[in-house]
Formats: sequence, C-alpha cells, structure tokens
Amino acid sequence: MCGAMKLMAFAVVLLVNGVIVKSSQDVMKSMTKNFLKAYEVCSKEYNLPENTANELVNFWKEDFTTTNRNVGCAILCLTSKLNLLDPEGKLHHGQAEDFAKQHGADADTAKKLVETLHTCEKNEPVIEDHCSMALGIAMCFKKEMHNLNWAPDSELLFDELIADMQG
Repeated sequence: MCGAMKLMAFAVVLLVNGVIVKSSQDVMKSMTKNFLKAYEVCSKEYNLPENTANELVNFWKEDFTTTNRNVGCAILCLTSKLNLLDPEGKLHHGQAEDFAKQHGADADTAKKLVETLHTCEKNEPVIEDHCSMALGIAMCFKKEMHNLNWAPDSELLFDELIADMQG
C-alpha cells in the first residue's frame, strides 16, 4: 500500500504563470471536491472521528499541519474508492493521470501531479503504519502544490463544498 499513500496527497490536488496557475488551482479544487465525496463511506469503514473531516477540509490551508493518522487513513480509503490504486495497492499512474485530466488538467499538468506524488512517496520513510505513511506523503504533496502555487484556495473550496452539500 505504500503507493497508495502517494496518491493520498492527490487529492487531495501546477506551473508559475498566472493563467496556468489559475487553471491548476481549479484542477486541484475540482479533484479535491470529487475526492471528498467518498468521505462518508470511508468514515464508516475506518470508524473515523468527526474531527477527521474538519482536518480534511482544512488540508489545503498553507499553514495547516497535522499528525492525525486518521487523516492518512481517510486519504488512503478515498484513493482506493476512486480506483487510483493498482492491485498491489500502489498508485496507478495511468489512472491517476486520467483522474487529473477528468478534472480539467492537461497532459503536462497531470504528469507533473503524478511525478510530484511519486517524489513524495520516494522521500517518505517506509513504515508499517500505512495510514501514517499516507499522511506523510499527503503533507509533502500539499507543500509542493503550495510551492508551485497550484494549491486550491481553501476558503473558496470550503464554500463550494458547503454549497454542494446544501444543493
């Protein structure tokens, strides 16, 4: 499941000029919203406490950090529910790129997202606790998305999530 952790950040979810950055932020926002739609199922499967959802909602805030392994478990589950893992539990690069493209990413952006996840996975120490490892990869991915200025606007994302739940 080590590869699964890689994608956790995905979603969680690219260049430095204004148009591309805005587009990349929109892609990441769309992917994150889709990613979180399966949360209720994962919450029940992993018996996650309520604060886990709050931490996922705050995930993209630049100053937000967490060591809550339940967040990693949620990310792992969500990745699995979106069929982004291969049979061995590793990130399926083709499916991950397709997921990004379905949310508006061009081929280069989708490839960069998968490469970033792969780099985060390689840099994360291998540990037996898959949830904690997924969390580490996700936090690395988030940091890299902020460095690229591709992270979605967390306030706008929250407002849209609330609107979607009410609509």
